Amino acid sequence: MSLPSFVPSVLLIGASRGIGLAMAEQFLAKGWHVTGTVRSEQTPLHALADAWPGQLQIEILDMCDDLQLAALDARLNGSQFDMLFVNAGTTNRDPSQTIGEITTEEFIQVMTTNALAPMRVLEKLEKHTHSRALLGVMSSGQGSITNNINGQRELYRGSKAALNMFMRSFAARQAGTERALVSMAPGWIRTALGGPQAPLTLEETIPSLVNVLLEKQAKPGLEYLDFKGNTVPW
Repeated sequence: MSLPSFVPSVLLIGASRGIGLAMAEQFLAKGWHVTGTVRSEQTPLHALADAWPGQLQIEILDMCDDLQLAALDARLNGSQFDMLFVNAGTTNRDPSQTIGEITTEEFIQVMTTNALAPMRVLEKLEKHTHSRALLGVMSSGQGSITNNINGQRELYRGSKAALNMFMRSFAARQAGTERALVSMAPGWIRTALGGPQAPLTLEETIPSLVNVLLEKQAKPGLEYLDFKGNTVPW
């Protein structure tokens, strides 16, 4: 497949399945070069790479592994991406547990995966992006403190609220730059994490979500947006 002389590029962290895989498909269809990370050697993203030769590059990364992150940082030396987006999310085994019932082990696992690791990735890899690149993380509408009137899924909510707070701090350090920053709320989607009862499908949400990211590129500063481009209250 021959590519145009200028091809925009995205580094998509967590693209092996679900939302990340669907995002990779959308970017490829729009003519972008995608570098997607996975945690294992055989994933649906590998099949997608076969369908888009030369346009999709796969890198191995467990973003909670500091050594793997350092190795990816070294491999990306010389790369300059137009977008860096961290798609990550996990929850505890029993989302109905209150915060006081959750084990310390699960608390650490979820907070590390949903809040700490994404920010480490941004801070470590932002040097591989252009000065006007978009930097984003996959948050959740459940990370909104303002909108939390029903409780439930307490650890997951708390981890995404923490991620939003860390993005606010990151944005403060980026003040005065032309970078576009985004915490994205994708909606409740039927994926391995969202479960079969979720009301939305990937086909209904991800094309719009990617379009929101593309539009956000021209708007410096941090926003908390849903997949339709609406502002989510912090």
